[in-house]
Amino acid sequence: MTLPKYHLTKKGDDWRLEKAGSNRAVIKADTKAEAIQKTRAYMESREGSVRIHKTDGKIQEERTYPRSKDPKSSPG
Repeated sequence: MTLPKYHLTKKGDDWRLEKAGSNRAVIKADTKAEAIQKTRAYMESREGSVRIHKTDGKIQEERTYPRSKDPKSSPG
Protein backbone atom coordinates (compact mmCIF):
# COMPACT_ATOMS: atom_id res chain seq x y z
CA MET A 1 0.00 0.00 0.00
CA THR A 2 1.34 3.41 -0.97
CA LEU A 3 0.84 6.21 1.52
CA PRO A 4 -0.18 9.70 0.34
CA LYS A 5 2.84 12.01 0.20
CA TYR A 6 3.00 15.55 1.57
CA HIS A 7 5.74 18.18 1.40
CA LEU A 8 6.45 20.89 3.97
CA THR A 9 8.32 23.66 2.16
CA LYS A 10 9.03 27.37 2.41
CA LYS A 11 7.37 29.47 -0.28
CA GLY A 12 7.83 33.21 -0.03
CA ASP A 13 7.39 34.15 3.62
CA ASP A 14 5.24 31.11 4.50
CA TRP A 15 5.89 27.49 5.39
CA ARG A 16 3.32 25.36 3.56
CA LEU A 17 2.18 21.76 3.73
CA GLU A 18 1.01 20.57 0.31
CA LYS A 19 -0.14 17.16 -0.85
CA ALA A 20 2.16 15.86 -3.61
CA GLY A 21 0.86 16.92 -7.01
CA SER A 22 -1.12 19.87 -5.64
CA ASN A 23 -0.24 23.55 -5.43
CA ARG A 24 -2.87 24.23 -2.78
CA ALA A 25 -1.61 24.57 0.79
CA VAL A 26 -3.30 22.36 3.34
CA ILE A 27 -1.49 24.28 6.11
CA LYS A 28 0.25 27.67 6.19
CA ALA A 29 2.44 29.01 8.99
CA ASP A 30 4.90 31.84 9.61
CA THR A 31 7.63 29.61 11.05
CA LYS A 32 8.87 26.10 10.39
CA ALA A 33 8.29 25.08 14.03
CA GLU A 34 4.68 26.28 13.85
CA ALA A 35 4.19 24.46 10.53
CA ILE A 36 5.53 21.19 12.00
CA GLN A 37 3.22 21.54 15.01
CA LYS A 38 0.20 22.16 12.75
CA THR A 39 1.25 19.25 10.52
CA ARG A 40 1.30 16.86 13.49
CA ALA A 41 -2.23 17.92 14.43
CA TYR A 42 -3.44 17.67 10.81
CA MET A 43 -1.95 14.20 10.35
CA GLU A 44 -3.47 12.77 13.57
CA SER A 45 -6.52 11.60 11.64
CA ARG A 46 -4.72 10.80 8.38
CA GLU A 47 -2.17 8.42 6.96
CA GLY A 48 0.73 9.69 4.93
CA SER A 49 4.39 10.43 4.49
CA VAL A 50 5.54 14.00 5.17
CA ARG A 51 8.82 15.22 3.74
CA ILE A 52 10.13 18.22 5.64
CA HIS A 53 12.38 20.40 3.49
CA LYS A 54 15.10 22.88 4.42
CA THR A 55 14.89 26.47 3.18
CA ASP A 56 17.14 25.48 0.24
CA GLY A 57 14.58 22.86 -0.86
CA LYS A 58 16.59 19.78 0.15
CA ILE A 59 14.80 17.14 2.21
CA GLN A 60 15.71 17.40 5.89
CA GLU A 61 13.67 14.44 7.15
CA GLU A 62 10.66 12.28 6.38
CA ARG A 63 7.94 11.37 8.89
CA THR A 64 5.27 8.70 8.55
CA TYR A 65 1.83 9.07 10.11
CA PRO A 66 0.81 7.06 11.98
CA ARG A 67 4.16 5.59 13.05
CA SER A 68 2.74 2.08 12.69
CA LYS A 69 2.71 2.65 8.91
CA ASP A 70 6.47 3.34 8.80
CA PRO A 71 8.06 0.79 6.44
CA LYS A 72 10.18 -1.65 8.42
CA SER A 73 12.95 -1.53 5.81
CA SER A 74 13.49 2.23 6.11
CA PRO A 75 16.41 3.54 8.17
CA GLY A 76 15.55 5.54 11.28
